[in-house]
Parts: sequence; C-alpha cells; structure tokens
Amino acid sequence: MLLDGINHIAWISNDVARLGRFYSEIFDAEVGPTRPHGEDGRETMTVIRIGPHTELNIFVIPENTEARRQTPMWGRGRIDHVGLQAASPEAFAVIRRRLMDAGASDGTVNDLGRVHSLFFRDPDGLEGEVLVAKDAR
Repeated sequence: MLLDGINHIAWISNDVARLGRFYSEIFDAEVGPTRPHGEDGRETMTVIRIGPHTELNIFVIPENTEARRQTPMWGRGRIDHVGLQAASPEAFAVIRRRLMDAGASDGTVNDLGRVHSLFFRDPDGLEGEVLVAKDAR
C-alpha cells in the first residue's frame, strides 16, 4: 500500500474547548492551541492529536449551522462516522469504561468478525466507533 493511515479529519464544532476536553479525557489526545484561520480572522482551527500521525482539525466558524445538524446513521452525507483504532485490547477496555462513565456510550461491544467495535457520541453529537482487532497483542 502507498498510504500509512489517515493524517487528519476536519470538522466543524460550536465548542472546541468542550470537544477538546472530551477527546483528551477519553482518548488521552493532545489538544493544541486554537489559532485564527480563514480570510476574515473570525474562523478558528484547533488541532487535536489522537494518534502517532492522526489529528482532528476542528474548526469553529461563526454563523455556520452545520455543527448543530444531526441525522440518523446513513443519512449523514458522504461521510457517516469516524472509526478510531484502539492501540490494544487493554486500551479498548479503558476507552470503553471512560466512554460509559462520560455517558457517551452504552458500552455495547459488537463482534464484527476480525474486530470488536464500540459506538459513541462525542459532545457535538458526532457518532464515532472504536475498533480493536480480536487477535491484537
């Protein structure tokens, strides 16, 4: 393969501080500084590092209403949800507990053949999934 994973995923939020706390507390993510972005200086971008070479680029854009729009699975447009890879079965268990404690997941683990999966909703309502290979060591 010519690729080595995903570099970043960009999305719009209304409350980057709240979102940063969630990803930091649940996934041990590193939240970078918020910086101006765009031509008029009102838009901001914050980088949340979630893996060795994967980031969430979170934009806050005044008057943009997309962050409030929620629809059911498979009705969300071209990209439906984000699947995050747990580093190990132990990390998956820690993440599962943290998500349940935060009220972001009911903790149901799905058996998808080669992997286990767990769905969650972040504070913006974005649906996410955490996966781990069954034979991960």
